[in-house]
Amino acid sequence: MPPTSPRRLSLQQIIEGQRRAAFVGRQAELDLYRRNFTIPPEDPRHRFVFHVRGNAGVGKTSLVREWRDAAAEFGAITASVDESADSVPDVLAAFAEQFAEQGYPLKALDRLLAVHRRAVHEAAGRLTADNEAEPGAPSAGALAAAQAGLIAAGAIPVVGALAGGIDPAVLARGAGGLRAVFGGRARQQQEEARLLAEPLRALTPVFVAEIDRVADTVPWIALFLDTYERTAPQLDRWVSDVITAGRYGDLPANLVLTLAGQRRLDPVHWGDRGRLVADVPLAPFTEAESRQLLHGRGVVAETLVREVLRLSGGLPVLVSTLAANPGAAGEANATAVERFLAGESDPVRRAAALACAVPRRFDEDLVAVAVAAPEDGSYPVPELYGWLHELPFVAERHSGHSRYHAVVRAPMLRLQRTGSPRRWKAAHDRLADAFAARRDAAGEGIDPERLWAEQPWRRAALEVLYHRLCARPRAALPEALRAGISLCDQRPSRTRHWARIIAEAGEDADSALLREWGRDLLAAITDHGPRPTAVLGLLLTRAELTDRDRAAALVVRAWDRFRAGELDAALSDHGRAVAVDPRSERAHQGRAVILRSLGRYEEALADLDRAEEIAPAWAWAVRERGETYRRMGRLEEALAVLDRAHALDPSDAVPLGSRGLVRHGLGRHEDALDDFDRAIALWPEYAWALVRRARVRTALGDPVGALADLDRAEELAPGRPGTEGERGEVYRAAGRHEEAVACYDRALALDPGYAWAHGSRALALEALDRPAEARADLDRALELTTPCTSGTGPVPWRYGAETDQCVRGRRGSRSDQGGRRTPGRVRGGADQGGHPPDRPRSARLGRADRH
Repeated sequence: MPPTSPRRLSLQQIIEGQRRAAFVGRQAELDLYRRNFTIPPEDPRHRFVFHVRGNAGVGKTSLVREWRDAAAEFGAITASVDESADSVPDVLAAFAEQFAEQGYPLKALDRLLAVHRRAVHEAAGRLTADNEAEPGAPSAGALAAAQAGLIAAGAIPVVGALAGGIDPAVLARGAGGLRAVFGGRARQQQEEARLLAEPLRALTPVFVAEIDRVADTVPWIALFLDTYERTAPQLDRWVSDVITAGRYGDLPANLVLTLAGQRRLDPVHWGDRGRLVADVPLAPFTEAESRQLLHGRGVVAETLVREVLRLSGGLPVLVSTLAANPGAAGEANATAVERFLAGESDPVRRAAALACAVPRRFDEDLVAVAVAAPEDGSYPVPELYGWLHELPFVAERHSGHSRYHAVVRAPMLRLQRTGSPRRWKAAHDRLADAFAARRDAAGEGIDPERLWAEQPWRRAALEVLYHRLCARPRAALPEALRAGISLCDQRPSRTRHWARIIAEAGEDADSALLREWGRDLLAAITDHGPRPTAVLGLLLTRAELTDRDRAAALVVRAWDRFRAGELDAALSDHGRAVAVDPRSERAHQGRAVILRSLGRYEEALADLDRAEEIAPAWAWAVRERGETYRRMGRLEEALAVLDRAHALDPSDAVPLGSRGLVRHGLGRHEDALDDFDRAIALWPEYAWALVRRARVRTALGDPVGALADLDRAEELAPGRPGTEGERGEVYRAAGRHEEAVACYDRALALDPGYAWAHGSRALALEALDRPAEARADLDRALELTTPCTSGTGPVPWRYGAETDQCVRGRRGSRSDQGGRRTPGRVRGGADQGGHPPDRPRSARLGRADRH
């Protein structure tokens, strides 16, 4: 019978009681483990193996201790080992000792272990003896084979005390086995020979039988293997084999095994045993759990609590360390890093692990930069890169770029930043330069106005910003904010990534300035969605921008407001940009586009004059002049100007699209088709040009090609009323009036105020001999249309997602509906379409108002 408890508590029992009282959190994991003891082993819900896993410092060992205490509450005999037992015999010996302490000695196993220890000791002595062999003694090859056999069998730990006495040259030679070395003795003592040759096969069945015997007298047996990531190479196959039926004998059903390590279980050994295992991944503490621990340690001041929460990331080892001394961030960082790198004594590897925490993501080339490897190749960078991927807190995404777990990276960064500010800055400067070289290489041959829209360039550019900000937060902030203006211009949907970079740099560099900017920018993006207006407003009111930067921000915000139909606000922003920087050609060009949309053509041309005066060779200003002439009905002048715009920039698809529409208006349909073909070849996603090419193909008698263009336009920009309206025109020109009416119906369902579709549907209804409905559509079209003005004064127009056109006059005849347009009369469908999502817009000089 087990001994009775002592009357008085021992020192160790008091300490253990205090430790248990201080344990907080992990309630779900504790409940899961406890509940398992209430489920009969025959129940499919019962689990025989628990695997708790997580990064170093996340609290695995503490949880295992609590589980062991919980098992004891259910009457279990418990035993636990860690990495100090790195071979099967050592594990069995530790289990046997703990069973004996609880009053259940494993006598048969103890006897065999004693024999095994004596045999191993004698074998090791002979293996380390002089290599000079006497006549009849075992050969060096046999000795080597015996030594290899001992290691493979787990009798000699490869990192144990005997490892230093092993000659690698001897180990690499020979063939034979233990019996070749100890043949004479083995024949005399077969038991010792078997224990030396096959210790697992000799010891494990005895262990299983002893456990089964004890299991008949106790409710449960609970075994624990902690720090399993270190012992798994020696133990994993053995452990998985022990629970396999018939391998070493039958285990009792009231046995529960717990493994605690950093990595997932090896699927080679555990793949078909998953139903036996309860996988328990441990995450960092929640805020509530962290607060509970802090309050239990007497840290209750909210300012201190928030600082600990920020510094710790919820990592229990950090929370606990900081709870003892909330101001000792350096001590906490050092403690956490030591935990992460425990067991690694190589100073080169330890330094590399710290250095590679500095980049947010890294590859092999960046490892060389982070550790400042010499160019002569003397630093083992490929080996370090491979070793880093063996660390449990290093993950590799499909992109090929590796990263540290955030909870591990944070204390490593803080340790380096506070330990040596000079080395901290130097490391970030090296990495910023490396990413700048990648950024410049990715930008070769790309239009500078599109760089932020190109993912490789953008990724490298954001990393440059991050490292510049970490090295010198205040000095690098203006550059980062200017980058935000360009990103809002070219790729507004990615501004969240930019804001996160600033916020992350604030945390990693411990800069309150960057943290505040990152927080406010992210809040503006969250509150206002993909539109950059709020972000730009924040920059304009708070950032210290140059006049040029302020004008650029105003221009970008004006384009965003223009696309949203906020014409007055857009016009105001362009006006302010001109006032701030009168030589901003983009401000003049942008204001011209809005004025043109309002029918104020002469004012628009005056702004374009100024833009061309500032930048004479700027193709975009010339292009907008040609488009303005086209809108004014001055087609011959438009054609000449668009010819010049195309000559200035042959790679720009937009002048070709505008010229195609002009040529179509002049009746030069074949030339128009050629222009649209070339424009779409330059820009395959040019939905506006696809809709207009469909119109030209209709005029040339190619309805099949026209419908194909409209199908493609719908794929690129779904739900555009203009696309359905143009499809109706194709069917109406082909005499398929019922289908035409159905298309107009869909267009009007998308935009009930689409006057041109009402007029066109009226003509189709007239052809179907439905005059009453046709007259109703004409009446509705007249209600929606009023004469446009071409000068100053109010302009009754309707701006939506589809058109910036004024609809003039009334459709009076079918001949006006084909594809030819009378100068001075604007078809509502003539400028239907839309800009593809996330295309560079605001600097694209007027694409947004028609393309």
